[in-house]
Amino acid sequence: MTIYAVGDLQGCLEPLLCLLKEVNFDPQNDQLWAAGDIVNRGPQSLETLRFVKGLGKAFRMVLGNHDLHLLAAARGIKRLNPKDTLQEILDAPDCDELLHWLRQQPLLISEHGFVMVHAGIPPQWCLSTALLRAKQVEKVLRSNNPQPFFEHMYGNTPSRWDMTQSKNVQLRTITNYFTRMRFCSASGELELSTKKGPEDAPKGFAPWYSHPARRTLTEHIIFGHWAALEGEAPNSGLYPLDTGCVWGDRLRLMNLSTRAYTHCQCT
Repeated sequence: MTIYAVGDLQGCLEPLLCLLKEVNFDPQNDQLWAAGDIVNRGPQSLETLRFVKGLGKAFRMVLGNHDLHLLAAARGIKRLNPKDTLQEILDAPDCDELLHWLRQQPLLISEHGFVMVHAGIPPQWCLSTALLRAKQVEKVLRSNNPQPFFEHMYGNTPSRWDMTQSKNVQLRTITNYFTRMRFCSASGELELSTKKGPEDAPKGFAPWYSHPARRTLTEHIIFGHWAALEGEAPNSGLYPLDTGCVWGDRLRLMNLSTRAYTHCQCT
């Protein structure tokens, strides 16, 4: 079995199909991992969601901020933004089935010597702690009543996880780390306003992966979310897969065995 990992799809189905054809992907023998943000902003959000779900056991993913935004919008928590391309999903006859499937997906995968997360892992958490925190959110998402989670999901504060916080506040902070983080302090204080490249780090903050005491330094981490990195690996053991396909750039696919990249231009 060959395992491939792909960056943020965001409703860009045609480049994905191009990549899978390029590597002769066989869903009977191979597996595709996706680094989150399956939907939104691109032209085929509904078709993309249906396609990856249809791959069955040949597909694995972690949730991204756009995926969670879809789930919250479906529950009336947040209105769609003018740039969102999610209404076709909400209007689809199989919407409930698709969103139920999406709610079952994890925030973090750790298998085959790799860790995959949408945005990153805060420097103060080791992998075992990160997995534990991810399961807290996953348990609520998969429950019969995830509504309180979505009602408290949006917001940039508090900027750091604390065990004294209420449950819903803790869950929001965990979600912000795994699905929205770019810059943070060495202690894990988040700065969520800046979306530019690492050279534009606000004073007192740095890219989450660059802190020398980061407790996941020895892990091989696959992540998306940060198109401004332009796919450049900032440190060894890091595999940034968001190469800005939805903005007209390339979609990136990684072979986990060889760590080789394959690209397809978005058209």
